[in-house]
Amino acid sequence: MILSRRLIDSISSKWMLACLTFCLLLPLAIGAGLVFKSMPLLSSHKLSELLFSSEWYPSDNQFGFWPFIVTSVWVTVLALIISCPLCLLASIYLTQFAPKWFLKFMRPVIDILAGIPSVVYGVWGLLIIVPFVGDKLAPFFHADSLGYSILAGAIVLAVMTIPYILNMLLEVFRQIPVELGEASLSLGATKWETIKHIFLRKGSSGILSAFGLGFSKALGETIAVLMVIGNVIQIPQSVFDSGYTLPGLIANNYGEMMSIPSYDSALMFGALLLFAIIIVINVIFRYIIYKSELV
Repeated sequence: MILSRRLIDSISSKWMLACLTFCLLLPLAIGAGLVFKSMPLLSSHKLSELLFSSEWYPSDNQFGFWPFIVTSVWVTVLALIISCPLCLLASIYLTQFAPKWFLKFMRPVIDILAGIPSVVYGVWGLLIIVPFVGDKLAPFFHADSLGYSILAGAIVLAVMTIPYILNMLLEVFRQIPVELGEASLSLGATKWETIKHIFLRKGSSGILSAFGLGFSKALGETIAVLMVIGNVIQIPQSVFDSGYTLPGLIANNYGEMMSIPSYDSALMFGALLLFAIIIVINVIFRYIIYKSELV
């Protein structure tokens, strides 16, 4: 009996270790595969030329990724500027002010929003957001735009990331002991002072983690943004200009790569860039979280 238990424990620990090892090796395998596929391009072009050049003429073997990098960062950062405050305030209201039945009602609603396919958000953006930006917002700011713009992509992307960030923030505030808030209120603090000094400070690392994961999620979105951003290869000068993101570049052109030399390697290098940017952003957020926990 004891031998049987020991055998079961040994097998269980080994397969769990194998699963953990697989999860750890998976990003390394993805990165190694992208580097391998990108080597033909990297061997024939300087890295600085690929990263900072704006010349994109695949037929002439010119691959400048700077417009795609700038557009991806513009759209993602603008989307988070829109969605993060909304998610933070909504999560505070749902956990601290709203009745319990309302929070129970909102959870499946948030899950439904998270489960809607991105192409549906893209169609919604085409029908509502693009005309709104082109006919209302752009004239209000005295700008010329057809609606297919950085701003339209950011709005659609912000709506798509709201359920993910909001779900994580709800869990962050749910994990904070209620006794901390009750102790603060008993000492004479107001409700808002308790939220600001207790809940926000106690949950700061979780809030930063939610924003960091939201950034990674937003940076990799493809179809919805591709449908509303215009897909024009240029460095945008304002939020009303069209642009072209790295995920959109890969999704739009992967089927054509076989007809032009080095196109396959260029698109894989674009995927490698996206992979590297997400890793860098996550490392930065982890460092900020580490510093915040020391304060």
